[in-house]
Amino acid sequence: MSHAKFQDCIQACVACAVACSHCATECLKEEDVKMLAKCIQLDLECAAICRSAAELMSLGSGLSQELCRLCTRICNECAQECEKHAAMGMEHCKECAEMCRKCAAACEQMATAA
Repeated sequence: MSHAKFQDCIQACVACAVACSHCATECLKEEDVKMLAKCIQLDLECAAICRSAAELMSLGSGLSQELCRLCTRICNECAQECEKHAAMGMEHCKECAEMCRKCAAACEQMATAA
């Protein structure tokens, strides 16, 4: 499996990992951090899986599709949680949710590619 075929997905995963790390950091600066605990946890999990998926795809791993299925699921969960906080005006959560949705779509497409 050539990694070049999945360059768009690799880039989406890297961008999502950066957005999730940024969101977690910004959530930690908010006044009510305890309210954001689930968001921070999902941000960290999503960043980790996105980095892992990007790395396996860049290696041309045969397990990339399987990992991208899981990445899709975690990105969607993270986006759903961030959207709750985005509705309360947290811009970093809005940006994170958008990147997570884009990454989930890219990973879903990659996971179903033959």
